[in-house]
Amino acid sequence: MTNIAEKEETGAAIRAKLPIVKIMPGRHKRVRAGHPWVFSNEVNISSDAKALEPGMPVTLVDASGAAIGTALFNPKPLISARMLTPEPDAILNTDWIAARFERALARRDRLFGAPYYRLIHAEADGMPGLIVDRYDDICALQLNTAGMDRLTDGIVTALRRMISPKGIVISRDGAARRLEGLEDAPVQILGDVPSPAAVMENGVRFLADLADGQKTGWFFDHRENRARAAQLSVGRSVLDCYCYLGGFGLQAAAAGASSVLCVDRSQPALDLSRQAADEAGFGDRVKFEKSEAFGALEVLVGEGRRFGVVVADPPAFVKTKKDLKPGARGYRKLARLAATLVEPDGILVIASCSHHVDPMLFSDQVRRGLLDAGRTGRILHAGGAGPDHPIHPSLPESAYLKCLFLQLD
Repeated sequence: MTNIAEKEETGAAIRAKLPIVKIMPGRHKRVRAGHPWVFSNEVNISSDAKALEPGMPVTLVDASGAAIGTALFNPKPLISARMLTPEPDAILNTDWIAARFERALARRDRLFGAPYYRLIHAEADGMPGLIVDRYDDICALQLNTAGMDRLTDGIVTALRRMISPKGIVISRDGAARRLEGLEDAPVQILGDVPSPAAVMENGVRFLADLADGQKTGWFFDHRENRARAAQLSVGRSVLDCYCYLGGFGLQAAAAGASSVLCVDRSQPALDLSRQAADEAGFGDRVKFEKSEAFGALEVLVGEGRRFGVVVADPPAFVKTKKDLKPGARGYRKLARLAATLVEPDGILVIASCSHHVDPMLFSDQVRRGLLDAGRTGRILHAGGAGPDHPIHPSLPESAYLKCLFLQLD
């Protein structure tokens, strides 16, 4: 398969017109209004379109033939075209990719004092299907679409041009790729990638496995929520449930929590969290328990335990729309168990990263869980992802993270 990014700046082949894909009559208004996706039932899947290799760049046109812009096209999934630019026949070479990266880098450097952040957040940064997380001089990539797979060489070259990373981790797995008709592939490592790698967040040093950990190794999206939770944890006992690498728990300990219990089912994640706590000098105040979260919560409830701050930050309970009802019940149960463990006037921090669960539904399930636990209280703050995870204004799905801070009576 020819990688479009391999065709550099001035060749005649680059100047040739891109294949044309036509949108059905009357179905162009949403994408012209700024939505970055075109669905399969909105596209004229002609024999020529069917013959295109997955991820090919195309020029989208409306039913009259008027150009809409350049997109990455895949005839296989529900989302057939992902918009890149209103410019038709765009030249998707390294210079084009580097220009996108340059703008994204400038935004992050204005927001953060240290180079630990999400550098590229898919559609919101104009690179649909691409995630790039930066860990100082290491970059971790997720290639979630066929289009980004085709642009891999240009992406790597642009990153090297912009920030000269010592190492790059490229992940090609996950449900999003399978929806694109792509098979999972082993992690690819370019250059020197330490194992584990250091992560700095809110002044606390963590350790992450960028090659074999979850996603890209760390979840930068909760940065501001962790800082708020740490501030509320001073002098209190803390339970960090679904702790992964101890993001909430270790920051609470660093802020002055009296004790912290971190619970997760992953022993490798707990081991890295323990190592980071010991190296930071507060390992004596942090305990670690390998357990499934609901089981651990039920045991703690049965023991009559109480904590000043309880954090419940689970993985997505609702990964598809068919999971919505059971997933919603899961958030209600989680809220009930977690609220039962909060001492009077204590804090409950509960989150959902399921984009199918909107903020109103999530808040309602938390409310129901509080009632089931016989607790009353108030929402102090409703947060989301940090500014390195920007929201595409025409794509509500990109506002996936919900995080509620409640004080309970």
